Amino acid sequence: MTVFLRFMTQNSSLPPVAVVILNWNGKHYLEMFLPSLLASTYGNMKVYVADNGSTDDSLSFLSTNFPNVNIINNQSNEGFAGGYNKALKSVPEEYLVLLNSDIEVDPGWLEPVVEMWEKDKNLAAVQPKIKDYNKKTHFEYAGAAGGWIDRFGYPFSKGRIFDILEEDKGQYDQSTPIFWASGAALFIRHSAFDAAGGFDPYFFAHQEEIDLCWRLQLAGYSIRSCPDSVVYHIGGGTLPKNNPKKVFLNFRNNLIMLWKNLGIWEALRILPARFLLDAISAWKNLLDGQPSYFFAVMKSHFAFIQWLLFQQKKSVFPQHKTGKPTGKYDGSVVWQHFGKGKKLFSEIISEAI
Repeated sequence: MTVFLRFMTQNSSLPPVAVVILNWNGKHYLEMFLPSLLASTYGNMKVYVADNGSTDDSLSFLSTNFPNVNIINNQSNEGFAGGYNKALKSVPEEYLVLLNSDIEVDPGWLEPVVEMWEKDKNLAAVQPKIKDYNKKTHFEYAGAAGGWIDRFGYPFSKGRIFDILEEDKGQYDQSTPIFWASGAALFIRHSAFDAAGGFDPYFFAHQEEIDLCWRLQLAGYSIRSCPDSVVYHIGGGTLPKNNPKKVFLNFRNNLIMLWKNLGIWEALRILPARFLLDAISAWKNLLDGQPSYFFAVMKSHFAFIQWLLFQQKKSVFPQHKTGKPTGKYDGSVVWQHFGKGKKLFSEIISEAI
């Protein structure tokens, strides 16, 4: 792995922040969005692009057009989880932002989160408000205003219930505890990331940030939203939402996450219901003319059983289970949405702020 250091910090009195973009054949996104990132007003920011074995001309493009960006060459594609685990070993800064390449940032997006970190040393991870790049009045799928999870492991967000995206009317403009912070724009302390064991490399991609945030909370760290920090996400830049590989990884990784982070008896109570709910979703999509979705879900169940029997040693498990996670809904978001027709986060979580 080769690192080329080219960027000089501007104001050493501010805590240094490293923004790390994981790139795989994303030259077009780097060209679109690096200018807005480099226009950030924070005075002590260093930008890294960690390349996951791109076959386009991303690296030569960066060298020619963005000489102040630091390049980390991972040589091969180890996915989101493995790619970041490897790249972050070459990043010394304590304050990290793991940023998707398909994101535009507001100029003052870093200052509010750094202020939160400086005030709360127990705060491990923070999520900015994530809005839709193509419809900037609305939240975006990958995290919206902060991630939650229901009893059966289904993730949802303040501002996003399944495919329903809310308009941002300021309804989530207060910082609150959340269960998970989106990997699309994940602010995280390096020391907390390392203490928790980093991302689970077995996940490869999808839901690794939820698993990490769960392990962080079990270790006693807190996770919060920061609506004063705003970014705009295109989404689906690597794989479309209904891509069979994406469906497979989401369902498989979610089941693995439940087994790892729940107590064994709680997992044994939850998983049969989860298998049933997943099967209902799979059959519904099959009847709707999406056989690839059906087979991806079924394949994910067999892959989970294979992991359970033979491959658990390849995963990262919680090192502590004393913390009490926040942002967990003790009911079923599936039932609330599909059974009772509730479309808004505030309709499901009555105490939502």
